[in-house]
Amino acid sequence: MRVAMIGLGDIARKAYLPVLGTRADVQLAFVTRSTATLDELGAAWRVDRLHTDLDEALAQGLDAAFVHAATEVHPHIVRRLIEAGVPTLVDKPIADTLEASEILVDLAETRGVSLMVGFNRRHAPAQAEAAALNAPFVLMQKNRTGHADGVRRTVFDDFIHVVDSLRFLAPGAMDARVSGRLDGDLLEHVMLHLTGSNRDAVGIMNRVSGANEEVLEVMGGGIKRRIVNLADVTDFAGGERLARRGDWTSVGRQRGFEAMIEAFLSAVREDRRLSALDALETHRLCEQVVSELSA
Repeated sequence: MRVAMIGLGDIARKAYLPVLGTRADVQLAFVTRSTATLDELGAAWRVDRLHTDLDEALAQGLDAAFVHAATEVHPHIVRRLIEAGVPTLVDKPIADTLEASEILVDLAETRGVSLMVGFNRRHAPAQAEAAALNAPFVLMQKNRTGHADGVRRTVFDDFIHVVDSLRFLAPGAMDARVSGRLDGDLLEHVMLHLTGSNRDAVGIMNRVSGANEEVLEVMGGGIKRRIVNLADVTDFAGGERLARRGDWTSVGRQRGFEAMIEAFLSAVREDRRLSALDALETHRLCEQVVSELSA
């Protein structure tokens, strides 16, 4: 399978290359404007197809593409891939506005081309198992230290993971309330409360916290489970029991990248179309958060 990786920055190197670069069924092509990066990673991963231009990669043939470039160029790259009929997985967000995201999803739906968004947490074993508990109350925190930033960038580039996780863990809870604190133009914290279908889901992000952490708790119906950094899982019902990530469990498996990549490539192999319509609803909620915080 001829697979392009477009954009070779931090997330591509840490999360995707260790998975894609070791698959025997994948022939990689690297696409980036930096010739130095192409030379470095091409040699390190024994990849011969090295391109500074996407059209050149398309001309040589692609069966699928992963887009890891900067968010601001997602619309151009994703549109070009969809128009070429190439199944595409794009890192979140699709674009940094709902309008631009809708245009790309509508194009993929009209053309009948697979478009998947890289919400890896849906595929992380700990979070997938928590979703299966069907708990009526969900609380998720994803905090940072010293990272206050603009509202739109914070929400679409980072808080979007919290928004999508709440939707995944509490399906049907779609009535939204938003609150937050800004210091001038910088967002310091944000909270989203989703209600409905006898569920409550609360997501919190503090960008000036005292810790870099991700903590998920699901509870109700006699259960309580806490998941820290997608690795350490504690069940409290009937006594506290802690299960840690196994010593040989890869970060890619723990954080859901292995399963997400396999789900995408399996669909490509089987000629099954993947739709980004559900992912678009996450972007719709993010746009609502931005709107209310900016009012």
